[in-house]
Amino acid sequence: MKIIAIDSTGMTASAAIYCDGRLSGVYSINHKKTHSETLLPMLDEVKRMTEFDLGQADAIAVAAGPGSFTGLRIGAATAKGMAEALGIPIIPVPTLDAMAYQFCGTDKVVCPMMDARHAQVYSGIYAFDKSDGVTLEIINESKAVDAGEQVGKACEAAKQRNCGIVFLGDGADAYRELIKEKADAPYIFAPAHRNTQDAGCVAVLGEIYFGQGRSVSADAFVPEYLRPSQAERVRNEKADDAGT
Repeated sequence: MKIIAIDSTGMTASAAIYCDGRLSGVYSINHKKTHSETLLPMLDEVKRMTEFDLGQADAIAVAAGPGSFTGLRIGAATAKGMAEALGIPIIPVPTLDAMAYQFCGTDKVVCPMMDARHAQVYSGIYAFDKSDGVTLEIINESKAVDAGEQVGKACEAAKQRNCGIVFLGDGADAYRELIKEKADAPYIFAPAHRNTQDAGCVAVLGEIYFGQGRSVSADAFVPEYLRPSQAERVRNEKADDAGT
């Protein structure tokens, strides 16, 4: 199976080409540019360097959220436009699933965290099936949650499984001291090369989800925001104030 994969849900933008069980190329960047500036040039470059014919693609795997409202919209628009033009389906891959999948094979609980501001993180809690080490198990589904509360839940899951925890993502970076203060189970922070979003993982997990029948048409694809955008929250607050 041949998959084009993109992730623009966080600060890191990432694009990948995946062909028949092999990652042909991955291009990731996290450096002061907006995804509207980087994503299409990255896709074009990784396509050129791998000599990949877009017409051969079977599907587009996209990190479907949660994440930055603007980043999600850019990724969704890019995926929908390409899928429509190529006549292929989209495979929505939850962002946190793909982040957790970077630690495929670990015996630890994996807790990806994306900074959602206001003391909250977008986060889920995961583990891998002990029988095969590769099947991703969702212990706690993705949600916007208080950072301290999520640390506690991750510790509870680790204690139940008698194992440690891997914390990763810019949310883990932002609340590093909070994690150190509240964690009462063994834990590690992910190293830099596994701490951010990666389109390679979106592609690999996308193939698995495609096999489970989880692809959709370009028209049907909708990203997962989890909560309203900042602009919507401000507007709603003003409306509430005006009504009081």
